[in-house]
Amino acid sequence: MNQQASVLRTGRKFDQVLEGAREVFLADGFEGASVDNIARAAGVSKATLYSYFPDKRVLFMEVVRSACVQQADASLELAPGSRGPREVLRAAAERVHGVLLGGFSLQLFRIFVAEADRFPELGPMFYESGPMTLHGEIQAYMEAAAARGELKIEDADLAAAQFIELCKADVFLRFLFKIDTEFTEAERERVISGAIDTFLARFGA
Repeated sequence: MNQQASVLRTGRKFDQVLEGAREVFLADGFEGASVDNIARAAGVSKATLYSYFPDKRVLFMEVVRSACVQQADASLELAPGSRGPREVLRAAAERVHGVLLGGFSLQLFRIFVAEADRFPELGPMFYESGPMTLHGEIQAYMEAAAARGELKIEDADLAAAQFIELCKADVFLRFLFKIDTEFTEAERERVISGAIDTFLARFGA
């Protein structure tokens, strides 16, 4: 991690190198990615690549770090305003589907599972910047909605986890294992509507 902190994140070629590395790592994983392929994808020389990153491990860590920052910045706004629980839960469900079925997060997830022994610090980093943040935002909404009497929830932490799992039904594992690579709007709507109906049947005021 000390190496990671010393990376020079400036210079006109830095973003170029990072984008090329991201493309190759997502396609080939850590082990399968070669520095030659990364340099080629980035459109830079190996010398330029090494001027930013002393080795492939440090480059991989920087790709992950930037992806986690991107995840953390994509906050979910669930302030209710004039919306009722059904409308707010729909916004949350659509965000869950965006994360689960958007491709990038799932590609990272597959890499983290494959590289868990080599990079044990990556799993917590990814979880805290993405899934845990999303869970926390949904939980905070549910606590506030329960306090207003809009939902009947005693354990908002568990209820948020249950809602996210409902949103995964019938699509997440099919997508994770590449049984299906995309879903129609009708297929997504079926799962989202079912998740909301099931959740409100249990927790609705």
